[in-house]
Amino acid sequence: MRAAVVGASVAVALGGIVTVAAVVGGDPADESPPGTRSCPQLDPVGRGQAEVVPAPAGAIPAAYTVEVVERNPHDRGAFTQGLLHAGGLLYEGTGEYGASRIRLVEPESGDVLAEQSLPESMFGEGVAAHDGRLYQLTWREEEVLVRDRCTLREVERLIYDGEGWGLTGDGRMLWRSDGSSTLSAHDPETFARVGTLEVRDRGVPLDLLNELELVDGQILANVWKSPWIAQIDLATGEVIGWIDASPLVGEVGSSDPEEVLNGIAVDEESGRLWLTGKRWPTVFEVRIVPGTLLPEPGMG
Repeated sequence: MRAAVVGASVAVALGGIVTVAAVVGGDPADESPPGTRSCPQLDPVGRGQAEVVPAPAGAIPAAYTVEVVERNPHDRGAFTQGLLHAGGLLYEGTGEYGASRIRLVEPESGDVLAEQSLPESMFGEGVAAHDGRLYQLTWREEEVLVRDRCTLREVERLIYDGEGWGLTGDGRMLWRSDGSSTLSAHDPETFARVGTLEVRDRGVPLDLLNELELVDGQILANVWKSPWIAQIDLATGEVIGWIDASPLVGEVGSSDPEEVLNGIAVDEESGRLWLTGKRWPTVFEVRIVPGTLLPEPGMG
């Protein structure tokens, strides 16, 4: 019953974000990692395809905050750069040279069920899924690592220009952030850039877009080194809502300026939402509720 309540809260609170049922994606014959309940299925049909009513340019965004539903343990050594839910499990990409990983995690216990390391010369970034495969960005290496969804082994490398920060998919394209106010759309087969989207908040460019999660035609984006998550209209690039996650940042209470909020995962079927940060001790399951605070346009 709790999942149904949380799913309803995401749909209602975010003014149009709704959940859709997951279906099988990828090759069902893929080998499951040792100890997993099953190999997670990827790519819910219709992810991000719902019609969105464009927000007027410069309109005042809606204000939201978070309420904690559950606290789950998180590896304090994980410099979280990307988070993705599939089949009741979490894919997590971590960063830092010499310590970057891709891992499959059981959210309730925090147990790492499978893991692969990146070369020491690579700094891992955001993760996303398309057509049953995982994609993991690198920061400045201009390569995306394509992985088997079950073993996490690298099966292909594709190239792109610029930095890689966050990554998400809408069922047709993969969307990349690079720390600027521009999101880039990529062809999943070649990773060629096929379009861009300029993100603006009340008429002001919104820089430092980081980890991304696409839900029903709208992108949730962490803004680097802030407690704010922007809700972006994918049709226009307008920020139509702000989620104040400062209660989580305050609870973690880190004094390290690098240990910031970064990690968003949504269960497409139930609407459950998880948030975490770099080297945080906790993955928070939260519900989105109406709030009262907004940041300065474009974060000031």
